[in-house]
Amino acid sequence: MTQKVPAHGSNVARKEINDIYKWKIEDLYPTKAAWQAAADKLKTQLQKFAGFKGCLGDSAKLLAALQMQAKLSEEISKIYAYARLQLDADNTDPELQAMAGSAESLLAEFNNAVCFVEPEIIALPREFAEGCLADPAFSEFKFYLDNLLRLAPHVLPQAEEALLSQASLATSAPAAIFRSLVSADMEFPPITDSSGNTATVSEGNYLLNMTSPDRTLRQNSFRTLMGTYHKYRNTLANTLTGQCRVSRFYATAHKYEDTLAASLAEDNIPQELYHNLIKTIHDNLQPLHEYMALKKAALKLDELHPYDIYMPLSAAGESFACTFEKACERVTEALAPLGEDYVATLKQAFKSRWIDIYENKGKRSGAYSWGIYGVHPYVLLNYQPRYNSISTIAHEMGHAMHSYLANQSQTYANSDYSIFCAEVASTTNEILLLEHTLATATAEQKIYLINQFLEAVRTTVYRQVQFAEFELFTHGEINAGRSLQAETLENYWLESNKTYYGPALTADKELASEWSRIPHFYTPFYVYKYATGYSAATAFAASILSGKPGAVEKYLGFLKAGGSDYSLNILKNAGVDLTTPQPVAVTLQKFAEKVKELKALLKK
Repeated sequence: MTQKVPAHGSNVARKEINDIYKWKIEDLYPTKAAWQAAADKLKTQLQKFAGFKGCLGDSAKLLAALQMQAKLSEEISKIYAYARLQLDADNTDPELQAMAGSAESLLAEFNNAVCFVEPEIIALPREFAEGCLADPAFSEFKFYLDNLLRLAPHVLPQAEEALLSQASLATSAPAAIFRSLVSADMEFPPITDSSGNTATVSEGNYLLNMTSPDRTLRQNSFRTLMGTYHKYRNTLANTLTGQCRVSRFYATAHKYEDTLAASLAEDNIPQELYHNLIKTIHDNLQPLHEYMALKKAALKLDELHPYDIYMPLSAAGESFACTFEKACERVTEALAPLGEDYVATLKQAFKSRWIDIYENKGKRSGAYSWGIYGVHPYVLLNYQPRYNSISTIAHEMGHAMHSYLANQSQTYANSDYSIFCAEVASTTNEILLLEHTLATATAEQKIYLINQFLEAVRTTVYRQVQFAEFELFTHGEINAGRSLQAETLENYWLESNKTYYGPALTADKELASEWSRIPHFYTPFYVYKYATGYSAATAFAASILSGKPGAVEKYLGFLKAGGSDYSLNILKNAGVDLTTPQPVAVTLQKFAEKVKELKALLKK
């Protein structure tokens, strides 16, 4: 039965919200005293763990060390989560702040206590390590050891690694300077809207302004934000140069050819995948060009400018308004194709207080899922009655179910899936919800929903690959011994946008400064994972919804695999081979189909 929506919001104290709408933190530890006892016990065990130092050349002691490390890691994960989850739910509570501080200190103690393990294993004779790999007693740690041996040629002697570690504070300066400049020192002048009212623009509200029906507000927000970044273009070109040089330094110090090779090695991704991803996108830019032309026509604009791109084509999102309980029903119905067991666990999550639902004073904004081995995932929401919030439930429960099924199926050492796979389950759920909702939507709602999908592909696939291609250029300049000049970067970025968005876009000169505000470029060569993850999800959803034999079983196998193998292998075993263009091509084909569908709807 649908329950009455409780009072909630940024001014409502946490204690005023009924417990049934809060996550059940007692599932981790029944009391704070129990949590403290676990923390004290862990400290004692960390002291005992130090006894393994220098002894890992004995296979029995190595196995015991790995087993104990896994148990300690599982426990510190629970201890840390217990404190941080509560702090995220109420940042105003001094006691929770203190608990989180204690948990962070204990986590640092744990990391320091186990840091000798991997260097010591790598330093052992390879024949010894390979013998352990062949020993059935080590089966739980086979993938962990195999991966460690794969990376061994790029791990330096302990003294050199320690020196590089000490240098990290100094080499983190470019990213720190960028953050300080754009977050603290950069000031954006006030702007006006179409009525002459004063308004503000900042990184915090820029995207909100870009979706406003007030075109004057959008235009002024765009010109002021980009214009402000333009004033700092030389400084920002230097911070990016510094970051690229730092990345190259660490890559070559660890005996990689360059930063790209080092970045992809973490997930054992071949460079061909990265280059082929960019090629596949370039081969399929026409649908994006058509979407831009369609948006220009639908908005009845003589010219489509960068500040028009994010403008929704329908305001029907709020027509899906419903209570949280009803939203959960809709998500459950949409995910029914994943099978009875999946749905049963989903319902259990909804009724067993895995989720913290409503906003309260001091609660962290946004949403996330936090998987905890041996317990269950926790999901933080700030639910609002609109389609985006329903989609967020599906998204976060995708993460939660991925964690839950992996934790149920794998040992702790093999349970944690990689960042490369992290967004696949969440996005698959979003697509299943979208298709389910489209089946009963009105014409206006369909315009809204299809536009949502097209924007997701534009921003998660096309735009992230545009970023990935820009990184090839910037790091290529550094590899060639050159610095990054602001004018060169601006010219490259403007031409890149013309290529990606096509003739329908009027590429204003201010757009040239956009590269300078992208924080992703300070963590090199990872944005491509958004595009591959979204493409894998689209391929999974297409197979599931088409009733392809074995599709559901393979998808659930992917979820249950956790981190038991390399990401590409796990996905390939589930029927999605990202070493071929096919999954990305399926996504772009669906994008093209939805553009045509939207065009037909807008003609009616």
